[in-house]
Amino acid sequence: MPVVAQSSYKAPLLCANAHVQTIIPTLFRKVSGVAYQRERIDTPDEDFIDLDWSRVGSERLAVVMHGLEGDSGRPYMKGMVKALNRNGWDAVAVNFRGCSGEPNKKARMYHSGETEDLNSVICHVDASGIYRQVTLVGFSLGGNVILKYLGEKGKMTHLLIKAAVTISVPCDLKACSDRLDELQNLPYVRRFLRLLHEKIRAKALMMPDSINDVGYERIKTLKAFDDRYTAPIHGFKDADDYYDKASSRGFLATIPIPTLLINAADDPFLSSSCFPNEEAKASPHLFLDIPQHGGHVGFLAFNNSGEYWSETRTTSFLETVVPRS
Repeated sequence: MPVVAQSSYKAPLLCANAHVQTIIPTLFRKVSGVAYQRERIDTPDEDFIDLDWSRVGSERLAVVMHGLEGDSGRPYMKGMVKALNRNGWDAVAVNFRGCSGEPNKKARMYHSGETEDLNSVICHVDASGIYRQVTLVGFSLGGNVILKYLGEKGKMTHLLIKAAVTISVPCDLKACSDRLDELQNLPYVRRFLRLLHEKIRAKALMMPDSINDVGYERIKTLKAFDDRYTAPIHGFKDADDYYDKASSRGFLATIPIPTLLINAADDPFLSSSCFPNEEAKASPHLFLDIPQHGGHVGFLAFNNSGEYWSETRTTSFLETVVPRS
């Protein structure tokens, strides 16, 4: 599909700065009116995933996935869930392994290319027999998982899944890792490493023979973290091998359903290779929207509903490409 010629997003006055867009929603946004019901499902490897449901009695469901070190309670997750509910969709917010407030059982956790757990969620939804239409909505890491999952499955994608929307997606993990090494991104990296350290500590207590945090203070980059933990725990040779195999950009050509990718041109986390113009032009299913502003998972909007532009854009896209059955 053609790349969107001119995005409809206009940053509010004094909010065009990428770091303002990235930080303000995280620190100050409050989303009310979302009451989750938690469900724990078992995985084939005898672990678990915690799902948080927000239902309006619909036969249409949106599966919503968070970013690195996020969870279902993040403002961007609750904002999206609220917008989906308002537009007649049930929503289920997926907490990646270890992100629901309780460590998972296995050494493996989650990563940017982990699609098996998403498949487990889809199978669980299918088995319920409730839903006729399912869409996937993902932020950052969760968006990469969705794009890779759809590209991997290709024509074998479950017939329930009708469309997808992904936001602020690091399609090229190696290039994004290099981008995060820039001085401007140091505060973000420090925060991610601090949150990840908490998970490693918890794992070390559970399985001290397999995982420890000795010398963790010497880890200064996400690549160093991925070299020491993500890659070996999940069967990759090293961080570069992980980035190569987990990046979604190589899977975009085989996405089989209408899929919207929203990446802001000023996103401080994304490299130029995360704007797949040629892939979108060549694909019958991939829509690429590149707002000039928006930061990383930002897209602030000030209005009476409290809805951000990315949420309005998501529900509008879904209504366009998923006709009510």
